[in-house]
Amino acid sequence: MEIRADVYQGDAGIILQDIDDNTVDLIVTSPPYADQRKDTYGGVHINKYVEWFLPISQELLRVLKPSGTFILNIKERVSSGERSTYVIELILEMKKQGWLWTEEFIWHKKNCYPGKWPNRFRDAWERLLQFNKTKQFNMYQEAVMVPMGDWAKTRLRNLSETDKIRDNSKVGSGFGKNISNWIGRKSAYPTNVLHLATECSNKNHSAAFPEELPCWFIKLFTKENDTVMDPFMGS
Repeated sequence: MEIRADVYQGDAGIILQDIDDNTVDLIVTSPPYADQRKDTYGGVHINKYVEWFLPISQELLRVLKPSGTFILNIKERVSSGERSTYVIELILEMKKQGWLWTEEFIWHKKNCYPGKWPNRFRDAWERLLQFNKTKQFNMYQEAVMVPMGDWAKTRLRNLSETDKIRDNSKVGSGFGKNISNWIGRKSAYPTNVLHLATECSNKNHSAAFPEELPCWFIKLFTKENDTVMDPFMGS
């Protein structure tokens, strides 16, 4: 598939003003985190982060199509042994702007940085927050389906014909699951946890996320010739 990219250099809040309303199908980005990697970003203080980000998210809300999606990769930092709440505060303020907080994906970083802290373990995941303008948005779930694996064949082989139609609860609760949905299927829908290694080869950026991360969301939320935006192309 041919990809055409337009790159604009400058402040995201200013450049966004030149983009027309309702023209972007997907926004997927990782903005500067509060008070982290100052050598790369310059740093935004925790207490001012929400105030700094809201004018940008307002512009993103304007340029995104009603059928579009906004994916925000962000994670609270630890300061003085306690997790900050600035991401939670940002979510609440964005809802006041008109955003719908539709879903939260988790990026499991398979090669997370090793270390030891007195009151916590190493950080192996980050948030991927999904926001939308409306409840009806484009989503192409079949594009990200995953192989079923051999476990389905093994499990179905041991079931009777009756069980293949309905697998009743073994504890008499009255609840069961419809096993027939799995018969003959070669692929299944994924979970909301993405297992991807961090990007190690980009020496010009201190926190570049892997190409597979935006690619997965591009497959899920766009089709060919749609418009994808990253307002914080960091490097």
